[in-house]
Amino acid sequence: MIAEPAATPWRSRPEEPVPESVTATATATEGTERGRAVRSMVPRSSHGTRPEPAGRADPVALLERRAVNLLPQSVPVRHARMAASPFAFLRGAAAVMAADLAVQPHTGLTVQLCGDAHLLNFGLYGPPQGAPVFGLGDFDETLPGPFEWDVKRLAVSVAIAAHAIGGGPSLARGAARSCVRAYREAVRRPAGSSDRSGWPDTAAGLPAGWRRDGVLAAARLTELRGRRRRIVPRLPLITSVPERVADGVHAVLEGYRASLPERRRELLDGFRFVDAAAVVAGVGGVGTCCFAVLLQGRTSDDLLVLQLKEAGRSALEDHLPSGPHDHHGHRVVAGQRLLQAVDDDFLGWTTGPGVPSRQFYWRQLRDPGRPARVEAMTPRVLQRYGALCGAALARAHARSGDRPAIAGYLGSGTVFDEAVADFAVRYAERNAADHARLCEAIAAGAVGARADA
Repeated sequence: MIAEPAATPWRSRPEEPVPESVTATATATEGTERGRAVRSMVPRSSHGTRPEPAGRADPVALLERRAVNLLPQSVPVRHARMAASPFAFLRGAAAVMAADLAVQPHTGLTVQLCGDAHLLNFGLYGPPQGAPVFGLGDFDETLPGPFEWDVKRLAVSVAIAAHAIGGGPSLARGAARSCVRAYREAVRRPAGSSDRSGWPDTAAGLPAGWRRDGVLAAARLTELRGRRRRIVPRLPLITSVPERVADGVHAVLEGYRASLPERRRELLDGFRFVDAAAVVAGVGGVGTCCFAVLLQGRTSDDLLVLQLKEAGRSALEDHLPSGPHDHHGHRVVAGQRLLQAVDDDFLGWTTGPGVPSRQFYWRQLRDPGRPARVEAMTPRVLQRYGALCGAALARAHARSGDRPAIAGYLGSGTVFDEAVADFAVRYAERNAADHARLCEAIAAGAVGARADA
């Protein structure tokens, strides 16, 4: 008689499958070891070094190269907005920072990067009937890349915000360190478990007074004119468009519809095109074609407002592989689906309108409510908000990256926190110098700048 193998606590018979909890633990352990092994190639302390590459490109020249594909009449507005403050400059200079990060050794621990993870690209999002969740809201630069690029950009934005409210290096470093620590702790918290229910995206701790409203934008952005609902112009952010432009937007609805899964096509088919308006928002998005598109169901109150926004080449693509998507609208949609915790039934992409070479993505346009104002934050609010953003970024990265490996690399100590905080303070100085360089170019007439009309 052949004796059976001895039973183990988790398997009583050889033919029985290994329980998921056991395989998850083994995988997590292997991932942790992979992450720890990376430390020998890229020590965590090395992240504190501010890159000083020989022959660094002039930031203004780099911005002008990036502006080639933008709407020419909007470029001076973009420059004026970026010149408003060092923080505004950072918002529009994702390409400048990407070029600086690219000269540093990186971990190779790849996630779906936001690509522009600064403080004001976070907010509350969610369906009207559901509880909103806190997370990333801008994905125009999204691309797979090393996780630390997003962490560093976020930490730098915290340091710059500290200076904007009158704080010195001590506040800048402390707030940046809190942000990075929150990221590290959030990544490590679930590293040994495949169950994500214990770490939901939550708005708990969001400073009162400027929470973002997650409801749809229809109520605030439209009005009933006679028997027809229309988008309300709000100059300079929302402007009416000529009929031919509205017709062009209408014409690409069918192409957008084809990018949706079948169930969502059925949802879209319950609405008809009513109106479109041009939209200008933020700093980095100035110069790209962007529209608010109003659709109506069976009644004048059954409304859906979509955003149709141009998707250009990511600022990261000069330094990282382009990723799996040839269409930039598809790239943005895929990145949002990976990074954002809430589902948007109307995420899709298309080409046009009018100019076949321009690529666009569609998503629901939500009322941003009262946005966070960096200059109005107190030191305590900044520290809390930065930490909240750090934790939200970690949860977003965990959806696409090797979470155990990142957790293993970061470890339980504060080496990475301290190093990135040092980097943030030093890079804030560089950003201030780049901002001054732009202001000098504008003053000298070398770069055009025009305030919003």
